[in-house]
Amino acid sequence: RTLSPMEKKYPAIAGKEKGPGPGRYGLPPTIGFVGHDFTKPTSPAYSFHGRISNNMLSLDSSPGPLYHVDAKITRFGKDGTPAYSMLSRMKAQKLFSTPGPGTYSPEKAPLCNLQRKPPSYTMGRRTRYRTVDPVPAPNKYSLPPLLGSHIPNKRASASYTMPGTFSTGGPSEDLAKTPGPCRYNSTDPSVYRPRQPAFSMLGRHDVPKDKTKKPGPGTYNPENVTAHKTRAPAYSMGVRHSEFVTPLVVGFSD
Repeated sequence: RTLSPMEKKYPAIAGKEKGPGPGRYGLPPTIGFVGHDFTKPTSPAYSFHGRISNNMLSLDSSPGPLYHVDAKITRFGKDGTPAYSMLSRMKAQKLFSTPGPGTYSPEKAPLCNLQRKPPSYTMGRRTRYRTVDPVPAPNKYSLPPLLGSHIPNKRASASYTMPGTFSTGGPSEDLAKTPGPCRYNSTDPSVYRPRQPAFSMLGRHDVPKDKTKKPGPGTYNPENVTAHKTRAPAYSMGVRHSEFVTPLVVGFSD
């Protein structure tokens, strides 16, 4: 844009003219043979050959390590140690089947004349209840109590009663009007013996202090200093200094 004659023209700062970074430059590679940097020495390069066709493999008739040598074959021949194998269970031959002990039932055999038969019992079913029997059960009877003297046909022990208290003519009536021990007043021992020192406890006394009201720190306003100054101190934020300003170098003694 064009500058007006009132604007101040500043000289251009060379530090603001920034060039491209290292990533903008494209150097030739130092790996490989094609496009190698000619200023650097080149190391020997090797390549992998393609796969050989199957026709060339068929010319070699050697089978390679494909033979399975049995572990029982030695240089003297086959190993002669006995070998065993596990076969399935053979089927049972049904030529003659011997019965077991549980097959026999000796209790079902008929008795001979010379043998004695043990007694045998059977369990019948439950009999029916007799509804025609009018006899009551034991819990139907109610016996009279045996406490007290009101049973006519039972022998009773002596019984006693406790009557009420009579205020007149009873043992608790005080005919002599004798005073009890609590009616007498005990005499203070200080009357007839030397008196011991006596102490009393008074109330707590207040600590003497100044009861005048004093202002706290929040009562003061130090910023209002216009009473003895022209104005309160004020601060402002200045502009940012340029990063291209030459620092001040002050000479120093060794």
